[in-house]
Amino acid sequence: MSKYDRVGVQDPLIIADLSPSPGRWRQWTPPLAALLAIALGGFAAWYYWRAGLTLSHYDAKAHLVVARRVIDSLTPGWKQLGAVWLPLPHVLNVLPVQVDFFYRTGAFAVGLSVLCFGYMAYAVARLILDATGSSAAALAGVSVLVLNPDVLYLQATPMTEPLLLALVLASALALVRWVGRDGAKGTATTGLLMAAACLTRYEAWPVTAAALAVAGLALLRRGVAFGAALRKVAGLAVYPLLALALFLVQSRLTVGHWFVTDGFYVVDNPDMGRPFKTIGSIWWACHHLNGYGVLLFAVAGAATVLWHAVRHRAQAASLVVLALAASAALPWYAFYIGHPFRFRYMVPLVPALAVWAGIGAGLTRRFRIVVALVLVGLVAYETKPFDAAAPMVQEAQLDRQHSEQRRAITEYLREHRHGEKILASLGSLSHYVQELSAIGIDVRDVVHEGNGDLWAAAIRTPRAYVGWILSDELSEGGDVLAARAREYPGFLRGFRRVAEGGGVVLYQRVGEPALAGGRGSPPGPASN
Repeated sequence: MSKYDRVGVQDPLIIADLSPSPGRWRQWTPPLAALLAIALGGFAAWYYWRAGLTLSHYDAKAHLVVARRVIDSLTPGWKQLGAVWLPLPHVLNVLPVQVDFFYRTGAFAVGLSVLCFGYMAYAVARLILDATGSSAAALAGVSVLVLNPDVLYLQATPMTEPLLLALVLASALALVRWVGRDGAKGTATTGLLMAAACLTRYEAWPVTAAALAVAGLALLRRGVAFGAALRKVAGLAVYPLLALALFLVQSRLTVGHWFVTDGFYVVDNPDMGRPFKTIGSIWWACHHLNGYGVLLFAVAGAATVLWHAVRHRAQAASLVVLALAASAALPWYAFYIGHPFRFRYMVPLVPALAVWAGIGAGLTRRFRIVVALVLVGLVAYETKPFDAAAPMVQEAQLDRQHSEQRRAITEYLREHRHGEKILASLGSLSHYVQELSAIGIDVRDVVHEGNGDLWAAAIRTPRAYVGWILSDELSEGGDVLAARAREYPGFLRGFRRVAEGGGVVLYQRVGEPALAGGRGSPPGPASN
Protein backbone atom coordinates (compact mmCIF):
# COMPACT_ATOMS: atom_id res chain seq x y z
CA MET A 1 0.00 0.00 0.00
CA SER A 2 1.41 3.41 -0.96
CA LYS A 3 1.56 6.39 1.39
CA TYR A 4 -1.31 7.93 -0.60
CA ASP A 5 -3.52 4.89 0.01
CA ARG A 6 -2.79 5.02 3.76
CA VAL A 7 -3.93 8.60 4.19
CA GLY A 8 -6.80 8.36 1.71
CA VAL A 9 -5.19 10.71 -0.82
CA GLN A 10 -4.63 9.84 -4.46
CA ASP A 11 -1.21 9.68 -6.07
CA PRO A 12 -0.74 13.12 -7.68
CA LEU A 13 0.04 11.39 -10.97
CA ILE A 14 -3.51 10.00 -11.03
CA ILE A 15 -6.68 11.98 -11.68
CA ALA A 16 -8.82 10.83 -8.74
CA ASP A 17 -12.21 12.36 -9.47
CA LEU A 18 -11.91 11.73 -13.21
CA SER A 19 -12.88 15.31 -13.93
CA PRO A 20 -11.22 17.30 -16.72
CA SER A 21 -7.53 17.74 -16.04
CA PRO A 22 -6.47 21.09 -14.59
CA GLY A 23 -4.91 23.59 -16.92
CA ARG A 24 -6.15 24.96 -20.22
CA TRP A 25 -3.84 22.79 -22.34
CA ARG A 26 -4.75 19.54 -20.65
CA GLN A 27 -8.44 20.39 -20.77
CA TRP A 28 -8.34 20.95 -24.51
CA THR A 29 -6.10 18.02 -25.45
CA PRO A 30 -8.89 15.47 -26.18
CA PRO A 31 -11.11 17.90 -28.19
CA LEU A 32 -8.06 19.05 -30.13
CA ALA A 33 -7.12 15.44 -30.88
CA ALA A 34 -10.68 14.83 -32.09
CA LEU A 35 -10.68 17.86 -34.40
CA LEU A 36 -7.31 16.95 -35.89
CA ALA A 37 -8.48 13.36 -36.40
CA ILE A 38 -11.67 14.50 -38.16
CA ALA A 39 -9.63 16.76 -40.43
CA LEU A 40 -7.21 13.95 -41.23
CA GLY A 41 -10.06 11.47 -41.62
CA GLY A 42 -11.91 13.78 -43.99
CA PHE A 43 -8.81 14.16 -46.12
CA ALA A 44 -8.36 10.38 -46.12
CA ALA A 45 -11.96 9.92 -47.25
CA TRP A 46 -11.35 12.29 -50.16
CA TYR A 47 -8.01 10.62 -50.96
CA TYR A 48 -9.42 7.10 -51.13
CA TRP A 49 -12.48 8.28 -53.04
CA ARG A 50 -10.16 9.78 -55.68
CA ALA A 51 -8.28 6.47 -55.75
CA GLY A 52 -11.54 4.57 -56.31
CA LEU A 53 -11.17 2.60 -53.07
CA THR A 54 -14.12 3.85 -51.02
CA LEU A 55 -16.28 0.88 -52.01
CA SER A 56 -13.61 -1.52 -53.21
CA HIS A 57 -14.24 -3.93 -50.33
CA TYR A 58 -17.20 -6.16 -51.13
CA ASP A 59 -18.53 -5.83 -47.59
CA ALA A 60 -18.59 -2.04 -47.91
CA LYS A 61 -21.14 -2.39 -50.71
CA ALA A 62 -23.01 -5.22 -49.00
CA HIS A 63 -23.59 -3.14 -45.85
CA LEU A 64 -25.23 -0.45 -47.98
CA VAL A 65 -27.51 -3.06 -49.55
CA VAL A 66 -28.61 -4.44 -46.17
CA ALA A 67 -29.62 -0.96 -45.00
CA ARG A 68 -31.26 -0.08 -48.33
CA ARG A 69 -33.40 -3.21 -48.59
CA VAL A 70 -35.26 -2.48 -45.34
CA ILE A 71 -37.39 -0.05 -47.38
CA ASP A 72 -36.32 -0.61 -51.00
CA SER A 73 -37.47 -4.23 -51.29
CA LEU A 74 -40.23 -6.39 -52.74
CA THR A 75 -40.97 -7.32 -49.12
CA PRO A 76 -39.83 -4.33 -47.02
CA GLY A 77 -39.62 -4.49 -43.26
CA TRP A 78 -37.31 -4.97 -40.29
CA LYS A 79 -36.68 -8.62 -41.23
CA GLN A 80 -34.52 -7.33 -44.09
CA LEU A 81 -31.83 -6.51 -41.53
CA GLY A 82 -30.88 -10.18 -41.68
CA ALA A 83 -29.27 -12.33 -39.02
CA VAL A 84 -25.55 -12.73 -39.77
CA TRP A 85 -24.48 -9.12 -39.34
CA LEU A 86 -25.46 -7.21 -36.23
CA PRO A 87 -28.13 -4.57 -36.91
CA LEU A 88 -27.07 -1.21 -35.46
CA PRO A 89 -24.85 0.02 -38.35
CA HIS A 90 -27.63 -0.74 -40.82
CA VAL A 91 -30.32 0.83 -38.66
CA LEU A 92 -28.32 4.07 -38.59
CA ASN A 93 -28.10 4.02 -42.39
CA VAL A 94 -31.65 2.90 -43.24
CA LEU A 95 -33.03 6.34 -44.09
CA PRO A 96 -29.91 7.98 -45.59
CA VAL A 97 -29.28 5.15 -48.10
CA GLN A 98 -32.77 5.52 -49.51
CA VAL A 99 -31.27 8.59 -51.19
CA ASP A 100 -29.68 7.26 -54.37
CA PHE A 101 -26.58 9.43 -54.01
CA PHE A 102 -25.82 8.06 -50.55
CA TYR A 103 -26.57 4.51 -51.67
CA ARG A 104 -24.37 4.64 -54.73
CA THR A 105 -21.45 6.44 -53.11
CA GLY A 106 -21.70 5.45 -49.45
CA ALA A 107 -21.10 9.12 -48.60
CA PHE A 108 -23.33 9.26 -45.49
CA ALA A 109 -21.84 6.06 -44.06
CA VAL A 110 -18.34 7.40 -44.75
CA GLY A 111 -19.20 10.66 -42.98
CA LEU A 112 -20.38 8.65 -39.98
CA SER A 113 -17.11 6.69 -40.04
CA VAL A 114 -15.07 9.89 -40.06
CA LEU A 115 -16.98 11.24 -37.05
CA CYS A 116 -16.37 7.93 -35.27
CA PHE A 117 -12.68 8.32 -36.09
CA GLY A 118 -12.70 11.71 -34.42
CA TYR A 119 -14.36 10.29 -31.34
CA MET A 120 -11.82 7.45 -31.20
CA ALA A 121 -9.05 10.03 -30.96
CA TYR A 122 -10.97 11.90 -28.26
CA ALA A 123 -11.57 8.75 -26.20
CA VAL A 124 -7.98 7.53 -26.47
CA ALA A 125 -6.68 10.95 -25.38
CA ARG A 126 -9.22 11.14 -22.54
CA LEU A 127 -8.41 7.66 -21.23
CA ILE A 128 -4.69 8.39 -21.20
CA LEU A 129 -5.13 11.85 -19.72
CA ASP A 130 -7.42 10.62 -16.94
CA ALA A 131 -4.93 7.90 -16.01
CA THR A 132 -1.72 9.95 -16.21
CA GLY A 133 -2.48 13.67 -16.43
CA SER A 134 0.02 13.92 -19.29
CA SER A 135 -0.98 15.69 -22.49
CA ALA A 136 2.26 14.59 -24.14
CA ALA A 137 1.45 10.94 -23.44
CA ALA A 138 -2.14 11.43 -24.60
CA LEU A 139 -1.08 12.87 -27.95
CA ALA A 140 1.58 10.19 -28.37
CA GLY A 141 -1.03 7.49 -27.80
CA VAL A 142 -3.40 9.15 -30.24
CA SER A 143 -0.67 9.11 -32.90
CA VAL A 144 -0.62 5.29 -32.71
CA LEU A 145 -4.29 5.29 -33.71
CA VAL A 146 -4.75 8.14 -36.18
CA LEU A 147 -1.57 7.52 -38.20
CA ASN A 148 -2.25 3.82 -38.63
CA PRO A 149 -2.86 3.37 -42.39
CA ASP A 150 -5.29 0.49 -41.89
CA VAL A 151 -7.53 2.38 -39.46
CA LEU A 152 -7.20 5.47 -41.64
CA TYR A 153 -8.43 3.51 -44.64
CA LEU A 154 -11.32 1.79 -42.85
CA GLN A 155 -12.66 5.09 -41.53
CA ALA A 156 -12.82 6.29 -45.14
CA THR A 157 -15.30 3.54 -46.05
CA PRO A 158 -18.84 2.46 -45.08
CA MET A 159 -17.42 -0.50 -43.14
CA THR A 160 -18.68 -1.14 -39.60
CA GLU A 161 -15.34 -1.20 -37.75
CA PRO A 162 -15.19 2.59 -37.12
CA LEU A 163 -18.56 2.54 -35.35
CA LEU A 164 -17.48 -0.50 -33.36
CA LEU A 165 -14.22 1.09 -32.24
CA ALA A 166 -15.92 4.36 -31.29
CA LEU A 167 -18.55 2.57 -29.19
CA VAL A 168 -16.04 0.21 -27.54
CA LEU A 169 -13.82 3.14 -26.57
CA ALA A 170 -16.85 5.11 -25.37
CA SER A 171 -17.85 2.10 -23.25
CA ALA A 172 -14.33 1.79 -21.85
CA LEU A 173 -14.19 5.49 -20.99
CA ALA A 174 -17.61 5.39 -19.32
CA LEU A 175 -16.69 2.19 -17.45
CA VAL A 176 -13.42 3.66 -16.16
CA ARG A 177 -15.36 6.58 -14.73
CA TRP A 178 -18.08 4.28 -13.38
CA VAL A 179 -15.45 2.26 -11.51
CA GLY A 180 -13.80 5.49 -10.34
CA ARG A 181 -17.11 6.41 -8.71
CA ASP A 182 -17.42 2.92 -7.21
CA GLY A 183 -20.38 2.19 -9.47
CA ALA A 184 -22.50 4.87 -7.82
CA LYS A 185 -23.21 6.91 -10.94
CA GLY A 186 -23.43 6.43 -14.70
CA THR A 187 -24.78 2.86 -14.82
CA ALA A 188 -27.44 3.57 -17.47
CA THR A 189 -25.08 5.51 -19.76
CA THR A 190 -22.33 2.91 -19.49
CA GLY A 191 -24.75 0.03 -19.99
CA LEU A 192 -26.39 1.59 -23.04
CA LEU A 193 -23.00 2.21 -24.65
CA MET A 194 -22.06 -1.43 -24.05
CA ALA A 195 -25.38 -2.56 -25.52
CA ALA A 196 -24.85 -0.39 -28.60
CA ALA A 197 -21.36 -1.83 -29.12
CA CYS A 198 -22.75 -5.37 -28.78
CA LEU A 199 -25.27 -4.59 -31.54
CA THR A 200 -22.55 -3.36 -33.91
CA ARG A 201 -19.97 -6.14 -34.33
CA TYR A 202 -19.24 -9.44 -32.61
CA GLU A 203 -15.82 -8.28 -31.38
CA ALA A 204 -17.68 -6.24 -28.77
CA TRP A 205 -19.11 -9.36 -27.12
CA PRO A 206 -15.88 -10.73 -25.60
CA VAL A 207 -14.63 -7.20 -24.89
CA THR A 208 -17.81 -6.42 -22.96
CA ALA A 209 -17.65 -9.67 -21.01
CA ALA A 210 -13.99 -9.07 -20.14
CA ALA A 211 -14.65 -5.42 -19.23
CA LEU A 212 -17.44 -6.39 -16.82
CA ALA A 213 -15.20 -8.98 -15.15
CA VAL A 214 -12.29 -6.54 -14.88
CA ALA A 215 -14.62 -3.83 -13.58
CA GLY A 216 -15.65 -6.18 -10.78
CA LEU A 217 -12.02 -6.82 -9.86
CA ALA A 218 -11.29 -3.09 -9.98
CA LEU A 219 -14.17 -2.37 -7.60
CA LEU A 220 -12.81 -4.96 -5.18
CA ARG A 221 -9.35 -3.41 -5.45
CA ARG A 222 -10.89 -0.04 -4.57
CA GLY A 223 -12.33 -1.52 -1.39
CA VAL A 224 -15.93 -2.18 -2.44
CA ALA A 225 -17.39 -5.22 -0.67
CA PHE A 226 -17.71 -8.38 -2.74
CA GLY A 227 -21.50 -8.56 -2.59
CA ALA A 228 -21.91 -4.90 -3.47
CA ALA A 229 -19.44 -5.17 -6.36
CA LEU A 230 -21.26 -8.21 -7.71
CA ARG A 231 -24.63 -6.43 -7.58
CA LYS A 232 -23.27 -3.33 -9.28
CA VAL A 233 -21.65 -5.30 -12.11
CA ALA A 234 -24.77 -7.45 -12.53
CA GLY A 235 -26.91 -4.31 -12.83
CA LEU A 236 -24.56 -3.04 -15.53
CA ALA A 237 -24.52 -6.38 -17.37
CA VAL A 238 -28.31 -6.29 -17.82
CA TYR A 239 -27.97 -3.80 -20.68
CA PRO A 240 -25.67 -5.78 -23.02
CA LEU A 241 -27.53 -9.00 -22.11
CA LEU A 242 -30.81 -7.45 -23.22
CA ALA A 243 -29.14 -6.35 -26.46
CA LEU A 244 -27.91 -9.90 -27.02
CA ALA A 245 -31.40 -11.29 -26.35
CA LEU A 246 -32.87 -8.79 -28.83
CA PHE A 247 -30.48 -9.92 -31.53
CA LEU A 248 -31.14 -13.61 -30.89
CA VAL A 249 -34.90 -13.06 -31.18
CA GLN A 250 -34.38 -11.12 -34.40
CA SER A 251 -32.28 -13.96 -35.78
CA ARG A 252 -34.91 -16.53 -34.84
CA LEU A 253 -37.73 -14.56 -36.45
CA THR A 254 -35.69 -13.75 -39.55
CA VAL A 255 -34.05 -17.04 -40.54
CA GLY A 256 -35.48 -19.53 -38.07
CA HIS A 257 -32.25 -19.96 -36.11
CA TRP A 258 -31.29 -18.38 -32.82
CA PHE A 259 -27.73 -17.82 -34.02
CA VAL A 260 -26.14 -18.34 -37.45
CA THR A 261 -22.69 -19.88 -37.11
CA ASP A 262 -21.97 -21.31 -40.55
CA GLY A 263 -22.90 -21.16 -44.20
CA PHE A 264 -21.32 -17.77 -44.87
CA TYR A 265 -17.69 -18.84 -45.35
CA VAL A 266 -15.64 -21.74 -46.67
CA VAL A 267 -13.21 -23.40 -44.26
CA ASP A 268 -9.79 -22.29 -45.46
CA ASN A 269 -7.22 -21.64 -42.75
CA PRO A 270 -4.06 -23.68 -41.98
CA ASP A 271 -4.44 -22.68 -38.31
CA MET A 272 -7.67 -24.64 -37.98
CA GLY A 273 -7.64 -26.72 -34.80
CA ARG A 274 -4.26 -25.30 -33.72
CA PRO A 275 -4.88 -22.85 -30.84
CA PHE A 276 -1.29 -21.78 -30.27
CA LYS A 277 -0.59 -21.38 -33.96
CA THR A 278 -3.65 -19.14 -34.14
CA ILE A 279 -2.23 -16.94 -31.38
CA GLY A 280 1.00 -16.68 -33.36
CA SER A 281 -0.90 -15.63 -36.46
CA ILE A 282 -2.69 -12.87 -34.56
CA TRP A 283 0.63 -11.60 -33.17
CA TRP A 284 2.14 -11.71 -36.66
CA ALA A 285 -0.80 -9.77 -38.09
CA CYS A 286 -0.57 -7.15 -35.35
CA HIS A 287 3.10 -6.70 -36.23
CA HIS A 288 2.19 -6.03 -39.86
CA LEU A 289 -0.60 -3.65 -38.88
CA ASN A 290 1.42 -1.64 -36.35
CA GLY A 291 5.14 -2.46 -36.49
CA TYR A 292 7.11 -4.42 -33.91
CA GLY A 293 8.36 -1.34 -32.08
CA VAL A 294 4.88 0.07 -31.49
CA LEU A 295 3.52 -3.39 -30.66
CA LEU A 296 6.19 -4.11 -28.04
CA PHE A 297 5.89 -0.58 -26.61
CA ALA A 298 2.14 -1.11 -26.19
CA VAL A 299 2.59 -4.49 -24.51
CA ALA A 300 5.06 -2.90 -22.10
CA GLY A 301 2.49 -0.16 -21.48
CA ALA A 302 -0.18 -2.75 -20.66
CA ALA A 303 2.18 -4.34 -18.16
CA THR A 304 2.79 -0.91 -16.64
CA VAL A 305 -0.96 -0.33 -16.29
CA LEU A 306 -1.32 -3.65 -14.46
CA TRP A 307 1.64 -2.93 -12.19
CA HIS A 308 0.37 0.49 -11.17
CA ALA A 309 -3.17 -0.78 -10.61
CA VAL A 310 -1.81 -3.44 -8.26
CA ARG A 311 0.36 -0.95 -6.36
CA HIS A 312 -2.05 1.98 -6.22
CA ARG A 313 -5.67 1.46 -5.26
CA ALA A 314 -6.71 4.76 -6.86
CA GLN A 315 -5.37 3.52 -10.20
CA ALA A 316 -7.56 0.39 -10.17
CA ALA A 317 -10.06 1.87 -12.64
CA SER A 318 -7.38 1.82 -15.32
CA LEU A 319 -7.53 -1.97 -15.29
CA VAL A 320 -10.58 -1.62 -17.52
CA VAL A 321 -8.42 -0.69 -20.51
CA LEU A 322 -6.73 -4.11 -20.36
CA ALA A 323 -10.09 -5.68 -21.28
CA LEU A 324 -9.66 -4.20 -24.77
CA ALA A 325 -7.31 -7.13 -25.44
CA ALA A 326 -10.40 -9.36 -25.60
CA SER A 327 -11.08 -8.06 -29.11
CA ALA A 328 -8.52 -10.70 -30.17
CA ALA A 329 -10.87 -13.45 -28.95
CA LEU A 330 -13.08 -13.31 -32.04
CA PRO A 331 -10.33 -13.68 -34.66
CA TRP A 332 -8.72 -16.38 -32.52
CA TYR A 333 -11.95 -18.38 -32.49
CA ALA A 334 -12.68 -17.69 -36.16
CA PHE A 335 -9.26 -18.86 -37.32
CA TYR A 336 -9.36 -21.82 -34.97
CA ILE A 337 -12.56 -23.11 -36.60
CA GLY A 338 -11.17 -22.52 -40.08
CA HIS A 339 -12.42 -19.07 -41.12
CA PRO A 340 -10.17 -17.57 -43.83
CA PHE A 341 -7.47 -15.27 -42.48
CA ARG A 342 -8.31 -11.57 -42.64
CA PHE A 343 -6.16 -8.68 -41.41
CA ARG A 344 -9.35 -6.72 -40.81
CA TYR A 345 -10.22 -8.81 -37.78
CA MET A 346 -7.11 -7.57 -35.95
CA VAL A 347 -7.77 -3.87 -36.58
CA PRO A 348 -9.90 -3.54 -33.38
CA LEU A 349 -6.70 -4.16 -31.41
CA VAL A 350 -5.12 -0.92 -32.70
CA PRO A 351 -7.01 1.40 -30.28
CA ALA A 352 -6.09 -0.93 -27.43
CA LEU A 353 -2.42 -0.62 -28.34
CA ALA A 354 -2.79 3.15 -28.56
CA VAL A 355 -4.29 3.40 -25.07
CA TRP A 356 -1.79 1.01 -23.49
CA ALA A 357 1.19 2.73 -25.12
CA GLY A 358 -0.01 6.20 -24.10
CA ILE A 359 -0.74 5.26 -20.48
CA GLY A 360 2.55 3.40 -20.26
CA ALA A 361 4.39 6.51 -21.46
CA GLY A 362 2.51 8.76 -19.04
CA LEU A 363 3.23 6.57 -16.04
CA THR A 364 6.99 6.85 -16.47
CA ARG A 365 6.77 9.98 -14.32
CA ARG A 366 9.88 12.15 -14.70
CA PHE A 367 10.70 10.77 -18.14
CA ARG A 368 7.18 10.86 -19.56
CA ILE A 369 7.90 13.52 -22.19
CA VAL A 370 11.01 11.72 -23.39
CA VAL A 371 9.19 8.39 -23.50
CA ALA A 372 6.25 10.00 -25.31
CA LEU A 373 8.67 11.35 -27.91
CA VAL A 374 10.18 7.89 -28.30
CA LEU A 375 6.69 6.51 -28.96
CA VAL A 376 5.97 9.18 -31.54
CA GLY A 377 9.33 8.39 -33.14
CA LEU A 378 8.44 4.72 -33.38
CA VAL A 379 5.09 5.59 -34.95
CA ALA A 380 6.80 7.91 -37.44
CA TYR A 381 9.37 5.24 -38.32
CA GLU A 382 7.07 2.24 -38.58
CA THR A 383 3.78 3.74 -39.72
CA LYS A 384 3.12 5.08 -43.19
CA PRO A 385 -0.28 6.80 -43.48
CA PHE A 386 -1.85 6.35 -46.94
CA ASP A 387 0.52 3.46 -47.63
CA ALA A 388 -0.80 1.68 -50.72
CA ALA A 389 0.83 -1.52 -49.49
CA ALA A 390 -0.89 -1.42 -46.07
CA PRO A 391 -2.48 -4.82 -45.33
CA MET A 392 -6.04 -3.49 -45.08
CA VAL A 393 -5.76 -1.45 -48.27
CA GLN A 394 -4.51 -4.51 -50.13
CA GLU A 395 -7.11 -6.80 -48.58
CA ALA A 396 -9.91 -4.42 -49.57
CA GLN A 397 -9.00 -4.86 -53.23
CA LEU A 398 -9.39 -8.64 -53.37
CA ASP A 399 -12.57 -8.23 -55.40
CA ARG A 400 -11.44 -5.28 -57.53
CA GLN A 401 -10.38 -7.32 -60.57
CA HIS A 402 -13.62 -9.31 -60.44
CA SER A 403 -15.57 -6.06 -60.21
CA GLU A 404 -13.98 -4.84 -63.43
CA GLN A 405 -14.75 -8.15 -65.13
CA ARG A 406 -18.41 -7.93 -64.07
CA ARG A 407 -18.84 -4.80 -66.17
CA ALA A 408 -19.63 -7.03 -69.15
CA ILE A 409 -22.70 -8.31 -67.29
CA THR A 410 -23.67 -4.79 -66.24
CA GLU A 411 -23.52 -3.54 -69.82
CA TYR A 412 -25.60 -6.47 -71.07
CA LEU A 413 -28.27 -5.73 -68.48
CA ARG A 414 -28.18 -2.03 -69.37
CA GLU A 415 -28.86 -2.81 -73.03
CA HIS A 416 -31.31 -5.73 -72.78
CA ARG A 417 -33.24 -5.57 -69.52
CA HIS A 418 -36.72 -4.05 -69.71
CA GLY A 419 -37.90 -4.05 -66.11
CA GLU A 420 -37.93 -7.83 -65.52
CA LYS A 421 -37.02 -9.04 -62.02
CA ILE A 422 -33.63 -10.59 -61.31
CA LEU A 423 -33.11 -13.68 -59.16
CA ALA A 424 -29.92 -13.38 -57.11
CA SER A 425 -28.58 -14.48 -53.74
CA LEU A 426 -27.68 -11.49 -51.59
CA GLY A 427 -25.67 -13.88 -49.45
CA SER A 428 -23.07 -13.90 -52.22
CA LEU A 429 -23.88 -11.03 -54.57
CA SER A 430 -24.94 -8.10 -52.37
CA HIS A 431 -21.86 -6.20 -53.49
CA TYR A 432 -22.74 -6.66 -57.16
CA VAL A 433 -26.36 -5.66 -56.59
CA GLN A 434 -25.02 -2.39 -55.18
CA GLU A 435 -22.84 -1.96 -58.28
CA LEU A 436 -25.94 -2.40 -60.45
CA SER A 437 -27.42 0.75 -58.91
CA ALA A 438 -25.20 2.61 -61.39
CA ILE A 439 -27.59 1.55 -64.18
CA GLY A 440 -30.75 2.15 -62.16
CA ILE A 441 -31.35 -1.35 -60.78
CA ASP A 442 -32.70 -1.14 -57.25
CA VAL A 443 -32.91 -3.81 -54.54
CA ARG A 444 -36.65 -4.10 -55.20
CA ASP A 445 -35.78 -5.30 -58.69
CA VAL A 446 -34.08 -8.35 -57.18
CA VAL A 447 -35.73 -11.48 -55.76
CA HIS A 448 -33.49 -12.66 -52.90
CA GLU A 449 -33.45 -14.68 -49.67
CA GLY A 450 -34.98 -11.87 -47.68
CA ASN A 451 -38.18 -12.10 -49.72
CA GLY A 452 -39.30 -15.23 -47.89
CA ASP A 453 -42.08 -17.09 -49.72
CA LEU A 454 -41.41 -15.21 -52.95
CA TRP A 455 -37.78 -16.40 -52.89
CA ALA A 456 -38.88 -19.96 -52.15
CA ALA A 457 -41.31 -19.91 -55.08
CA ALA A 458 -38.85 -18.26 -57.47
CA ILE A 459 -36.07 -20.70 -56.68
CA ARG A 460 -38.49 -23.54 -57.41
CA THR A 461 -39.80 -22.20 -60.74
CA PRO A 462 -37.70 -19.20 -61.75
CA ARG A 463 -39.34 -18.80 -65.20
CA ALA A 464 -42.64 -17.94 -63.52
CA TYR A 465 -41.23 -15.05 -61.49
CA VAL A 466 -38.05 -13.59 -62.98
CA GLY A 467 -36.57 -12.72 -66.32
CA TRP A 468 -32.95 -12.96 -65.25
CA ILE A 469 -30.77 -15.08 -62.98
CA LEU A 470 -27.44 -13.97 -61.52
CA SER A 471 -25.32 -16.80 -60.19
CA ASP A 472 -21.92 -16.66 -58.53
CA GLU A 473 -20.13 -19.79 -59.68
CA LEU A 474 -16.67 -18.90 -58.33
CA SER A 475 -16.47 -17.66 -54.74
CA GLU A 476 -16.75 -20.24 -51.99
CA GLY A 477 -17.50 -22.98 -54.50
CA GLY A 478 -20.53 -21.20 -55.90
CA ASP A 479 -23.62 -19.70 -54.31
CA VAL A 480 -27.00 -21.28 -53.59
CA LEU A 481 -28.22 -20.72 -57.16
CA ALA A 482 -25.13 -22.33 -58.66
CA ALA A 483 -25.65 -25.30 -56.33
CA ARG A 484 -29.32 -25.44 -57.33
CA ALA A 485 -28.39 -25.57 -61.00
CA ARG A 486 -25.89 -28.37 -60.39
CA GLU A 487 -28.34 -30.43 -58.37
CA TYR A 488 -31.38 -29.90 -60.60
CA PRO A 489 -30.57 -29.48 -64.31
CA GLY A 490 -34.16 -28.37 -64.92
CA PHE A 491 -33.64 -25.30 -62.75
CA LEU A 492 -32.24 -23.33 -65.70
CA ARG A 493 -34.77 -24.65 -68.23
CA GLY A 494 -36.05 -21.73 -70.23
CA PHE A 495 -32.98 -19.60 -69.57
CA ARG A 496 -29.88 -19.08 -71.66
CA ARG A 497 -26.40 -18.01 -70.58
CA VAL A 498 -25.82 -14.55 -72.03
CA ALA A 499 -22.91 -12.93 -70.12
CA GLU A 500 -20.31 -13.67 -67.51
CA GLY A 501 -17.40 -12.08 -65.71
CA GLY A 502 -15.61 -12.17 -62.38
CA GLY A 503 -17.07 -15.58 -61.60
CA VAL A 504 -20.66 -14.34 -62.03
CA VAL A 505 -22.92 -15.70 -64.77
CA LEU A 506 -26.03 -14.00 -66.15
CA TYR A 507 -28.95 -16.04 -67.53
CA GLN A 508 -31.80 -14.53 -69.53
CA ARG A 509 -35.26 -16.02 -69.79
CA VAL A 510 -36.22 -17.22 -73.26
CA GLY A 511 -39.87 -16.92 -74.31
CA GLU A 512 -42.86 -16.24 -72.09
CA PRO A 513 -42.95 -16.89 -68.31
CA ALA A 514 -43.88 -20.42 -67.28
CA LEU A 515 -46.86 -21.17 -65.06
CA ALA A 516 -45.84 -21.32 -61.41
CA GLY A 517 -45.36 -24.89 -60.27
CA GLY A 518 -45.43 -26.23 -63.82
CA ARG A 519 -44.27 -29.67 -64.82
CA GLY A 520 -40.57 -30.30 -64.63
CA SER A 521 -39.97 -27.91 -61.75
CA PRO A 522 -37.29 -29.07 -59.34
CA PRO A 523 -38.44 -30.04 -55.87
CA GLY A 524 -38.36 -27.27 -53.32
CA PRO A 525 -38.48 -24.84 -51.89
CA ALA A 526 -34.75 -24.62 -51.39
CA SER A 527 -33.31 -23.87 -48.01
CA ASN A 528 -32.00 -20.40 -47.25
